[in-house]
This record gives sequence, C-alpha cells and structure tokens, in this order.
Amino acid sequence: MLIKSLMKKPGRSSLLQAMDERARWSDSDYILARASDALELSNYIAIKVNAEDTKDIPFPEPLPRPGETEDEGPAEKSGQEMSSPQEIISFFGQMNNL
Repeated sequence: MLIKSLMKKPGRSSLLQAMDERARWSDSDYILARASDALELSNYIAIKVNAEDTKDIPFPEPLPRPGETEDEGPAEKSGQEMSSPQEIISFFGQMNNL
C-alpha cells in the first residue's frame, strides 16, 4: 500500500525511477519531446505538400520516450485512431489549393 501511494506522488524519486522508466523524464522533458515531434511532422507535411518530387522523404520518427518500446507508440497505448500521413498530406494539399 505504501509503495502504491509513493508511485502516485508528484516528482522524481530514485524509487519511482527504479520501478517505472517513464519517471526518468520530467513533465517538461515530455512536453519538449512532443513539441519536437510536432515540429518535425509539420515540416514533413509542408515539404510533401509544396515540393515536386517527395517520394524518397522518410516519415519522421518520434523521439523515443522512456518506458516505451519501439513497436508501441502513444497512439497504440491510448487506442486512438490516427489519420495516415497520406490523408493529412491530401487534406493540406486541398487546403493549399483553395
């Protein structure tokens, strides 16, 4: 019971980091990683929409988070369904042509 209550306390402790890898990053580290991922995605979309030959541009990989395997991204954890990159590119391409 004591360990469960310690796990829910805010902050970063050695015990929590030993028990849960996700505690190695602070909230601001997660926010910066998310901002970096969003910036990379927006640059990718802008290039795909506005450039002529973009078939060889790879889709940007998100920064790895502690406690998350490569196969398990944030969308898979939460069960959310995301649009494919092609759907997003098509949407912004149509918006660009208005």
